[in-house]
Amino acid sequence: MRPARPPVPWRQTVRAAVGMAVPLAAGLLTGRLDLGVFAALGAMHATMNDRVEPLRLRAPRIALALTASTTGMLIGAALQHHGAGGPAVGVALTLIGFVGGALSATGPRGSAAGMLLLVSASLGGGMALPHPWWAAPAMMPCGAALVLLLGLRYRTDVRTDPRTVALAEAYRALGGMLAALGTPDGAAARQVLTARLNQMQDLLPPARPGRRESERLRWLRRSYEAALGATEAAAGLLWAWRPVPPGIAGFPAELARQITGGPEPAYPDWQPDTPSRTAFDTALRAAADTVAGRWAPLDTAAPPPPDPWRLRARLLSRGSVRYGLRVALCVAVAEAAVNALTLSRSYWVPLTVAFVLKPDLGSVFQRAVSRVLGTVLGIAVTAALLAVTTESWALSVAVSLCVALLPYSTAAHYGLNTAVMTPVALILVQLGGGSGAAEFWPRVLDTTLASAIVLVFGYLLWPERAPHRIEPGIVTAATTVRAYLASVARVEPVAEVWLRRTAYRALADARKQVQLGLTEPPPAGRLAEQWLPATAALERLSGAVAAYAAQLRYGGREPEPEVIERVLHSLDRLTDAARAHHPPAGRAARPTGPHDPTRSALARAADELDVLLD
Repeated sequence: MRPARPPVPWRQTVRAAVGMAVPLAAGLLTGRLDLGVFAALGAMHATMNDRVEPLRLRAPRIALALTASTTGMLIGAALQHHGAGGPAVGVALTLIGFVGGALSATGPRGSAAGMLLLVSASLGGGMALPHPWWAAPAMMPCGAALVLLLGLRYRTDVRTDPRTVALAEAYRALGGMLAALGTPDGAAARQVLTARLNQMQDLLPPARPGRRESERLRWLRRSYEAALGATEAAAGLLWAWRPVPPGIAGFPAELARQITGGPEPAYPDWQPDTPSRTAFDTALRAAADTVAGRWAPLDTAAPPPPDPWRLRARLLSRGSVRYGLRVALCVAVAEAAVNALTLSRSYWVPLTVAFVLKPDLGSVFQRAVSRVLGTVLGIAVTAALLAVTTESWALSVAVSLCVALLPYSTAAHYGLNTAVMTPVALILVQLGGGSGAAEFWPRVLDTTLASAIVLVFGYLLWPERAPHRIEPGIVTAATTVRAYLASVARVEPVAEVWLRRTAYRALADARKQVQLGLTEPPPAGRLAEQWLPATAALERLSGAVAAYAAQLRYGGREPEPEVIERVLHSLDRLTDAARAHHPPAGRAARPTGPHDPTRSALARAADELDVLLD
């Protein structure tokens, strides 16, 4: 429940404020504030999906979210315009909830689109519509287009390009992990490095055979691949508790400065004395040459091209269908409650259900509690503001300032984000011709009702609880680590780096699900705690595989088929345990010092897995 303290994203903050202020100001100046409100709503939805990234990624992200938002608004406005009754609206929103829920389970972009589809359909069916009614969905792309245009880079500066900054951050994180070698902080530093590498990977376009790329994009891609190779070698040092000299630990930070326009650093003078250190020295020298623009052997192949059927497979997967049914059930119950209790502004209840059930925002239990607390705080702020003034220009400035806080509050805490969003919604109601002051306590009751519905029908009574989110992640992580080890056993260095990258992404996702499960109350929290040792063991195993690969390449160690089969068998046992919902009961001790050099890295990892699974 503790809020994070992310850096303030000043560019996104300014874009958010201007994107909200301009449509409202245009509406006030032209006497069509009703149109300005919906254009501002489109700008807010674009702001919620705005990122500091290249236009190639930013435009599709905003476009997908806006398409879902506009479609939802069109459906909701059409239902209201044609006078659809409560049962018809309930059935329509339930179907939209299923589609939006299934879409939400496909990934972060799908999650945003699925949520906005249901949110906009709820708003379209309840907000006061302009004349003509279809102008409401038509105005939303106008506000979103403004946010998109505000983020265009009219002056090219490679030093501040998001990909350049992300690449430099990856090298700095590599230096941070090197500085933590041989200390208890090494695992945390590795998690930071994995997150930075994930971010850089997401910013690079997928490599496609035969497609021409600019010289700079090729340099970015090769520099990233060089960082992957150095990370793989450093993972072996981390597992073996082998520190490196301070000059070597600080060298990646110097490479980061070179990436952002600094001078080329001189490579430190050192003599590696173990296979793992030799492997890292080779990889770091290759990274230094690559960043400098010189050719260097990286022992990597192009990553596999994206699978065009992947989204369809995810959308039609069992997990997506289950999540769609989960959202649909909660929306159906919410609509039944709205019609039975004859609530004013009935759209607030399904809207809250959509926000609380968004799958990538954290624990459902935590979000439900935070939503109520954030709503109460946001209403208190709005009440104080409306007690001072109800003048349209002043309220337009206030709502623009609130939207400016969205980029920061989204990263800081869900409750804070709710506290910011609530004044935006109530003030837009006021500007649209409603009475924001009359909405205070009904909104608290609606939010409490929606949160209770989610907790009961989407959490307590629903079979997809925290362990059922954790265990598929454990299965995926164990499977990818197994493929990585199989590649090392076959001595195929070209494929190893990308297999290790895939394994570390899967491990990061599994750890995230475990950490989310730890925030749930018992018994879910206890079950998540039982899976934590397995997640840590898989992370250490991936480092052991990297160290074993270094011993094979640089230490002259002979392959050990018996040990490899032993580890593969243990991974199969762990996968079977996850599928059977049986967390392993063993507790392997975390290493506190360098491993025995007379034994292979893989043999020690096999011992840890045996202790874990016995």
